[in-house]
Amino acid sequence: MRDRNFKRVMVWELPVRFFHWINVLTILVLTLTGFLIANPPALQSSAEATNLHSFGIVRFIHFGAAYIFFFNMILRIYWSFVGNQFSSWRAFWPFSKKMWNNFIHVLKIDVLLLNEDHPDVRNISIGHNSVASFSYVVLFFMALIQVFTGFALYADTSGWWLPKLFDWVSPFLGSDFMVRTIHHITMWIFIFFSLVHIYLVFYHDWLEGRGEVSSMFGGYKFVRSDRFIKSEKQPKKEKVEE
Repeated sequence: MRDRNFKRVMVWELPVRFFHWINVLTILVLTLTGFLIANPPALQSSAEATNLHSFGIVRFIHFGAAYIFFFNMILRIYWSFVGNQFSSWRAFWPFSKKMWNNFIHVLKIDVLLLNEDHPDVRNISIGHNSVASFSYVVLFFMALIQVFTGFALYADTSGWWLPKLFDWVSPFLGSDFMVRTIHHITMWIFIFFSLVHIYLVFYHDWLEGRGEVSSMFGGYKFVRSDRFIKSEKQPKKEKVEE
């Protein structure tokens, strides 16, 4: 690569970063409390059982985090229609030739760990690469499964109308046991995704050196200058090729 000039570009806007870190915290809390709910520990205490609310607190934290996760997801959907080009729903649309070309490129680099004889700077994504975009679409549907199954399990004991909107899920799937099993398996998928996601973020940060990790704190990435193209109608204005 001959050109070593980089320009700083705002990629992840503040609402996207806010959504990301709220997601991290809620998924962490939901996972830890979910493990306790699925396999509660024995509580050794001489106090009267009616005065112990330890497990009630765990459930309260779990359901509170679930509400935050749910409304945070709604806000992210809204921002996909009003945010910049990197947070737009179009960035996750998988049906384009350019997307599949980038998909193959990322698989060669990330999975097969191959080197390119003639690297093309356009294959280095500025926002999400195609594999990441596809995985986030899958993750979104996994999140919907968690919302539907989680609120379905909460519907019988909840006094609010929102969880009760999902009380049809258990009869539809056959039983609470099936709902709980799906909820638990999907949790493990989230854990697996998180581990792979963390590895690939640091891997790309090392491989490309464009501030992949720091961008989710400050929003900026460093983009090769030859990724910028000047508009013919507005010579002074520059835009970035996606």
